[in-house]
Amino acid sequence: MKPEKKKFLFVFIILFMACSLVVFSEDKKNENKAISIETQIDKIFEKLDSPASPGAAVAVVKGGMVVFRKGYGSAQLEYNIPITPSTIFHVASVSKQFTAMAISLLEARRKLSIEDDIHQYLPDLPDFGEKITIRHLLNHTSGIRDQWELLIMSGWHMDDVITQRQLLEVIKKQKELNFPPGDRYLYCNSGYTLLAEIVSKVSGKPFEIWVKENIFNPLGMSSSHFHKDHKQLVKNRAYSYSIDKKRGLQKSILSYSNVGATSLFTTVEDMTNWMRNFSDQRVGDQTVIKKIFSKGVLNNGKEIPYARGLGIGVYKGLNTVSHGGADAGFRSQMIFFPEEKFGVVVLSNLASSQPWQKAYKIADIYLADQFKPGKKKQVKKTKKKIKLGKKQLLACTGHFWLETSRLLRRIVMEKKNLYYVRNENNRSTLIHTSKTTFYLKEYPEVLVRFSNPVNNKFSGMEVLIPDQESIPAQRVDPFTPTADQLKTYTGIFYSNELDIKWNLSSHEGKLNLKIPRNPKEALNPLIRDYFSVVDGYGTLVFFRDKQGTISGFTVNTGRVVNLKFMKIE
Repeated sequence: MKPEKKKFLFVFIILFMACSLVVFSEDKKNENKAISIETQIDKIFEKLDSPASPGAAVAVVKGGMVVFRKGYGSAQLEYNIPITPSTIFHVASVSKQFTAMAISLLEARRKLSIEDDIHQYLPDLPDFGEKITIRHLLNHTSGIRDQWELLIMSGWHMDDVITQRQLLEVIKKQKELNFPPGDRYLYCNSGYTLLAEIVSKVSGKPFEIWVKENIFNPLGMSSSHFHKDHKQLVKNRAYSYSIDKKRGLQKSILSYSNVGATSLFTTVEDMTNWMRNFSDQRVGDQTVIKKIFSKGVLNNGKEIPYARGLGIGVYKGLNTVSHGGADAGFRSQMIFFPEEKFGVVVLSNLASSQPWQKAYKIADIYLADQFKPGKKKQVKKTKKKIKLGKKQLLACTGHFWLETSRLLRRIVMEKKNLYYVRNENNRSTLIHTSKTTFYLKEYPEVLVRFSNPVNNKFSGMEVLIPDQESIPAQRVDPFTPTADQLKTYTGIFYSNELDIKWNLSSHEGKLNLKIPRNPKEALNPLIRDYFSVVDGYGTLVFFRDKQGTISGFTVNTGRVVNLKFMKIE
């Protein structure tokens, strides 16, 4: 071999080895980074990572690729069956985005318009004297009352077998709306049950079959289906669990036979195909996806944080679309960052698992370098540190009535600290920023401001929440009814909307509520004619006739507003 060729060969070998070392080094670096990320995610799920514990499955999509998937804990504790990325979960309200996609696809195919009156497809629904459109159902602005809360008030239990037909019957019995359609945003499961019915009516096929043919199959979501028959066998499924303080882990029974608002069975593997479709459409086009991501708008022109089956938000400066779900012991969370083409899905079979927190922690790992400065919190830093004395703190304590929310809040002082008390099991520490303004330690963006001092006590208070109207409150005296006063609230009360009777009786200084199929429950007096149920979850507001005698009450539970009960005995 000529010297020139030997020299060239030698140089070539050296360059090849150098390039190989660089590639090897880069591969090693990526491998170490992947190991590091897996270690960090394992840390997030370490409390669930045991054969003796229910657990979770997680998957991550980045740039159109699945970059992580793993299972933790057990799918079925009785048989020590581990959770894997292929384990099938009931995902509760994460189902809604698929129902919204079904409607949006039919809209794109000109089979319906979302401005259509829903009575066009569901003529058996009562006429509320207001036009309710498909758009209202999609955005939770219809004013229709929530099916689950109506069932609970009717004496049903959430572990009962609940069919599509039974839900439709409950919805059809409604006499009034919570509010005029389009006036408010109020989350409503009934709307998505009705949307599933509209899909069936328009397509001529059962909802679950149409969705399988038009969404699941094209996306390769082979392990996904809407579970309309609680008796249907599903291989490789997880069962749900909850923790009882006295008895420990227990199976949490779910026997739903209804679809639209819930009952999607799927895996994290299938959900990665769904998230990738947001960026690289195989089902629907960019126009459809844009509509699914577009916020709803109220009658007054104000945008709401909900689109079509998806919540629209911002996390650390990045736009997000997301939804969570909770039924029985199942908990689920999907979050997708459209501009980053990044998504996380966490599916769990333990009620206390908090997958939404875990999903955002995973996003923190992957997107740390892409986060942007967010909006400044409402908390204003003071140049001079302010100290409040005992007298100043005591001026804030007392009972305050939030009229617009119909809620009673207590401000109490313990060991020189103020607390904002919702009920005995739910309180927040108040941190002062001035002599009259405080923020909630657990929710720094929420401010509580006191006003109108009278006799060394503030008589007014307001709660300030970002992007919401302020909630005014007035100081009230605690309502402690006498035995004779309690008797005036007793009797048999009937709701023709629920076709149910509630029995109110008094015993040992308490007003007790008895709903069929449920034990008696003591009500908490708030102010005159106002009592709360289950630590403030629901409120009974009594009304009187011209003679001042109790003639009935309305029930407010958050998703049901002013449901009337009339006294019949």
